[in-house]
Amino acid sequence: MMSLGFLGVQMAFTLQSSQMSRIFQTLGADPNNLGWFFILPPLAGLIVQPIVGSLSDRTWAPKLGGRRLPYLILGTIVAVIVMILLPNSGSFGFGYASMAALIFGAVTVAFLDLSSNVAMQPFKMMVGDMVNDDQKSYAYGIQSFLLNTGAVIAAIFPFLLTLLGVANTAKKGVVPNSVIWSFYIGAAILVVSTIITISRVREYDPVTYAKYHGIDESDNKTGGNWFALLKKAPKVFWMVTLVQFFCWMAFQYLWTYSTGAIADNVWNTTDASSTGYQAAGNWYGILSAVQSVAAVVWSYVLAKVPNKFHKMGYSISLLLGAAGFLSIFFIHSQAALVVSFVLVGMAWAAMNTYPLTMVTNALSGEHMGTYLGLFNGSICLPQIVASLLSFALFPLLGGSQATMLLFAGIVMAIGAFSVGAIKETYKA
Repeated sequence: MMSLGFLGVQMAFTLQSSQMSRIFQTLGADPNNLGWFFILPPLAGLIVQPIVGSLSDRTWAPKLGGRRLPYLILGTIVAVIVMILLPNSGSFGFGYASMAALIFGAVTVAFLDLSSNVAMQPFKMMVGDMVNDDQKSYAYGIQSFLLNTGAVIAAIFPFLLTLLGVANTAKKGVVPNSVIWSFYIGAAILVVSTIITISRVREYDPVTYAKYHGIDESDNKTGGNWFALLKKAPKVFWMVTLVQFFCWMAFQYLWTYSTGAIADNVWNTTDASSTGYQAAGNWYGILSAVQSVAAVVWSYVLAKVPNKFHKMGYSISLLLGAAGFLSIFFIHSQAALVVSFVLVGMAWAAMNTYPLTMVTNALSGEHMGTYLGLFNGSICLPQIVASLLSFALFPLLGGSQATMLLFAGIVMAIGAFSVGAIKETYKA
């Protein structure tokens, strides 16, 4: 119950990540400028999550659910509104490749990511608040399972709706109904899963929380100076952040360039308004589902790995993911890409299980939410760096979206080898 709402939140993130490149290129965005649109989501997360963590550490509102759940309610409401607006960016008469359409789409993406971050953070924090060290990897494994289940459902929506007869093409500059209705259904599931979590979870009151973590109740009365907290952060916080930098940089390029790379390699088209390109967009949705199914299965495996083998499981998973990234560049078969995304899914499972487990094990309950919000910078900053770097890297690599994924595979491999520098610690 503590993690069920993650299913709905991840549906919002998956629809955004798997369809955003398709939406903006359908609206007329130049592939070389996609990096600008993909900067907005991590920038929102970088700002919002530490604020949510700091505020929720000091919140106690029993009538609204407790400490973290009030922020889940707020984030869900905003996310649902934006999920209805975003896919309609091309339906308000702005015109193909018009600045107004692209700005409207960019602003709605920023708000979707902002609200999704507000809704997601409570789930990560509640595990840190209420689960003991022996069970944390299993708890985050459950979150990874639900996260990827939501991702599977969201990713196959456009493909499934097309099979059911919903239009997968539209006039130039307009997003197809298969994508629009996918966002509508995702918004509905987000509401239902959030309601279930809010109605079933009872957070620890301030006295119980302090007793459980062996701290004084007054320790969370103030938000704490973020720079001072970072200076006191355990070493494992920074070493995991290093690994995260390479992993999330690679995935930023996956989300940005996969649809275009698949369209070029398999359908031999770079025309975003073509039937082949839209078919590639649907197939990338299916491959995202394959990635998530693989992550669901692999999450279950990783949840059973004893603490002393965490680093081995983390490193091997990332290496397999690197192989998946590299293979996308060489594959021109629609079916063979399934293997690539199975490997990518194994890395994704490890990225959503081990980092939070290692960091929360090393923290006390003091400023737990603030630390986890700050740790989210290890996810957001590499995405921002990757997007900014793309403006020079994309033309340098010949303007090839497939080559960008080759580069991403090399970056992921560096992340896998960086795991060796992590020294796990446990807070008594």
